[in-house]
Amino acid sequence: LRSLSIRPFLNDSRRCLPTPLPPHPPTTNLRPTMLNFVASSTLAPTAFFGKTVATCASPARRPAAAHSRPLITMQGVTRRLSDALKEADLEQRLIEEAAAKRAAAEIELREGRQRKIDKMNSIPDNTQVGTIDEYMYQEGVREELLALDRELIGLAPVKQRVNEISALLIVDKMRKKLGLETAVPSLHMSFTGAPGTGKTTVAMRMGQILKRMGYSRSGHLVVATRDDLVGQYVGHTAPKTKDMIKKAMGGVLLIDEAYYLYNASNDRDYGQECIEILLQVMETNRDDIVIIFAGYKDLMDRFYSFIPGLNSRIGNHIEFPNYDAHELLAISKVMTANLQYNFAPGCDDKFLRYINQRMQMPYFSNARTVRNAVDRSRMRAAIRLFNNALQPGSNGLISHQDLQLITPDDLPSAEELLARGSRAIVE
Repeated sequence: LRSLSIRPFLNDSRRCLPTPLPPHPPTTNLRPTMLNFVASSTLAPTAFFGKTVATCASPARRPAAAHSRPLITMQGVTRRLSDALKEADLEQRLIEEAAAKRAAAEIELREGRQRKIDKMNSIPDNTQVGTIDEYMYQEGVREELLALDRELIGLAPVKQRVNEISALLIVDKMRKKLGLETAVPSLHMSFTGAPGTGKTTVAMRMGQILKRMGYSRSGHLVVATRDDLVGQYVGHTAPKTKDMIKKAMGGVLLIDEAYYLYNASNDRDYGQECIEILLQVMETNRDDIVIIFAGYKDLMDRFYSFIPGLNSRIGNHIEFPNYDAHELLAISKVMTANLQYNFAPGCDDKFLRYINQRMQMPYFSNARTVRNAVDRSRMRAAIRLFNNALQPGSNGLISHQDLQLITPDDLPSAEELLARGSRAIVE
């Protein structure tokens, strides 16, 4: 208090209020250093030059407002210290809670393993879980396999592989019922083969089988091509790909002609971004979506050689062979039966000759070519009925049998193909 001068007051000798000298230059960031003087209610702190000192004035006999001074308290400093202490306590509490959770998780894991071991030991070795037929019937798998066999003519290797996948899923379900360890197998697939060999039909049936077995929520099929997945400018590919994946979640995404997704000759092709998104989804969401890549075998093999990580994530490679002429004839009968048509006598031989000739010409697409021929036969049958009804002397009546009949004259012939030329584009 060297800078203070003390003068006595006239009326009360008990008051010793120090009076400051002329103003000192303002001082900043000075801490209160004389808090120990504030010991009781009879001592009131007064600020001088940024420092806090005590006066011996009694609160009852303090001078008027003219003698009051601004007060500096420790409220702000105390709040900051308390907040820091609270934050430190919270951080320590979070660390302790995390450690406790880890310890509890480890204990739960050990106890769970021990429960499984005890359960396995308590089950007799001769316990019957059920028969394969019961599981296939209860889950509806048998119905889907019969429908697949009914809709697809031939394709014995394909049906065999579908049966193998179904067997794996059924046995896995039986193991789960007993409490044995199970894991979702890799259900992503690759379908290779020529057009019209039933790849889309098999994909649709696989979705229904997975739904019946509980490996798929809805089992619906979404068919996509490069145009549906790859954008045309920067930032366009990711939204398109994710939108198609979102539509297929819970079901099956069939990417037809998948080899067009990657263009090895163009480093700036946006298909690479699409493939990266698909790879991530195949790994992280394999429990909720099945992705099937389809296309010609030679082109698909080349496609997989460019992207090794894709081939390793596909657990089922299924090759679809071409149909022979007799299988295609049987397919045509299935198509006509589904449309409630019948072949008249003589149609089988004529249509078989047409198929044999058509298989030797370009742009042959197996069952799709047969479907186009059946559609042309239906159109010719409709024109025949229409013209006969308009003939002079006709009563214009058409019978129920006439509406269901396809005659040999309605079918396209091998002679028509030869007349067009061996390199002509035909339906």
